[in-house]
Amino acid sequence: MLLDDSSRITIVEVAQYAGVSTATVSRVINKTGPVLPETAAKVYAAIEALNYKPNAAARGLASRRTNTIGLLVDEISGEFFQPMLRGIEVTARASGMDLLISSTGGMSQSSPPYPLGENNTDGLIVFADSLPQEELVRLHKIGFPLVLLHRSSPSGLNIPCVTVENKEGARRMVDYLVEERGYRKIAFLEGPDSHEDAYWRKLGYEESLAVHDIPFNPKLVSLGEFDETQARVSVSQWIKNGLNAEAIFAADDDSAIGAMAALKESGLRIPEDIAVVGFDDIRLAAYLDPPLTTVRAPIEQAARIAVEQLVKVIRGEEVEAMTLLPTELVIRRSCGCC
Repeated sequence: MLLDDSSRITIVEVAQYAGVSTATVSRVINKTGPVLPETAAKVYAAIEALNYKPNAAARGLASRRTNTIGLLVDEISGEFFQPMLRGIEVTARASGMDLLISSTGGMSQSSPPYPLGENNTDGLIVFADSLPQEELVRLHKIGFPLVLLHRSSPSGLNIPCVTVENKEGARRMVDYLVEERGYRKIAFLEGPDSHEDAYWRKLGYEESLAVHDIPFNPKLVSLGEFDETQARVSVSQWIKNGLNAEAIFAADDDSAIGAMAALKESGLRIPEDIAVVGFDDIRLAAYLDPPLTTVRAPIEQAARIAVEQLVKVIRGEEVEAMTLLPTELVIRRSCGCC
């Protein structure tokens, strides 16, 4: 197979042709790590067959070490980010790396350049939807180290990702509400459309309803947006419209806090009049009145693993394509259990 347009051949295509990872191709090209002779021979054969000419940025990655990793987030708000940032910062320091953090929330997603990338870091942790897919594709094609946190890799790119069992955790929560508490009218405050976590949590909610022969009622679903203020507005509107639910499942604890505030403002008692449950088990969850039943997600652990994975990618080591961490139910008084 000999292609004429060598200027358009990418490191991804070389890796596919050779049957190895892009990290392996990068190690061979940049001589940044050990590679078995037979594997290196496959890479060189692919480079010759495809007439591949490494991008200047890719060739320079190994020699322009900044000893710095970057974290891109859409915005930093809510209690969720405290353990995540702690896990990233502590693990980066332990790995001998400096850390740069940038929020892309106020930027136009169609107007690069982005604040962090190959010019000022050795690799990036990309949180959720903080970077558009086009930029992920570009960085991946030049062999730039990436790890995705709470976001799966776009099809065909195989970028390492770290996340939690969102669907299973949400499903177990609804199972508990139905089977142990006897609730069948369960409202749901969903997260933002752009977050994969929100998608999987809603799917877990819907699957549990289906298993228990409870019809899905769109009137019992409203926006929580992973945001206390938005959840408060949504629940207040539910109450104004005559909310007919026995429990509210908020897709994250911040929106559960907003839901609890709206219910109390209306004179409803938790859990005597209506139960409230959340997801994440943020630090405040145990200290609310009443304490919040929730799904515990290993937020800090996921962050630590993301840094560990990124450091391995920077060093040219192989890593798991996906790290999926388990969640667990934490039962407290807000669901009416005691």
